[in-house]
Amino acid sequence: MFYSLQGEGARAGRAAVFCRFSKCNLWNGREESRAQAVCNFCDTDIVGIDGQNGGKFESPESLANTIAAMWPTLPDEISSIEKSKPYVIFTGGEPLLQLDEALIEQMHLHDFEVAIESNGTLPLPKGVDWVCLSPKSDTKLVLTECDELKLVYPQEKALPERFENFKSSNFFLSPMANPLIRFGEDTQKKTNTQLALEYCLKRPQWRLTLQLHKLLGID
Repeated sequence: MFYSLQGEGARAGRAAVFCRFSKCNLWNGREESRAQAVCNFCDTDIVGIDGQNGGKFESPESLANTIAAMWPTLPDEISSIEKSKPYVIFTGGEPLLQLDEALIEQMHLHDFEVAIESNGTLPLPKGVDWVCLSPKSDTKLVLTECDELKLVYPQEKALPERFENFKSSNFFLSPMANPLIRFGEDTQKKTNTQLALEYCLKRPQWRLTLQLHKLLGID
């Protein structure tokens, strides 16, 4: 868990507490099995609970309290209108393997807006305020609508045309990176960025989103 700025999509630049769950239903996170994984381009460490502020929490209340404590306390003289609503992004891995209504309710008790970033293959619990869907390959989607659809591009089995009629308020293409190469040295990323840019110009329903947190070195 950490407090930072959202680096991608419709809410890029917004302050948030990120809570990254371990485990995913499309890859076990181990390099020896990457080639066989559905999401073989994943660039996230999803193994274990020893990351920044990581651990195992025995109750929704304890996790929610820890998340809430990361939000900055602002002086009383700042009006409620000027204060940004506290915001938490549950991500992974695949957060819907673990996120449930009890935790969402606890975050709402702390007045947090709750967002998820999901591959869309698992049911959505009640109470999520913002859904970012990132489809992977030809997986079957359980989610039928979202606030933003962020598609890693290009994916041979997940072309943008497949999602043009999906019920979403925002459509983004995120250039695929090589997870085994340092960000600044990834020539394939540069090629994919150009491809995504050209596609967005041809099909303006889609917008280009870049990983600003990596470009700025704040992840």
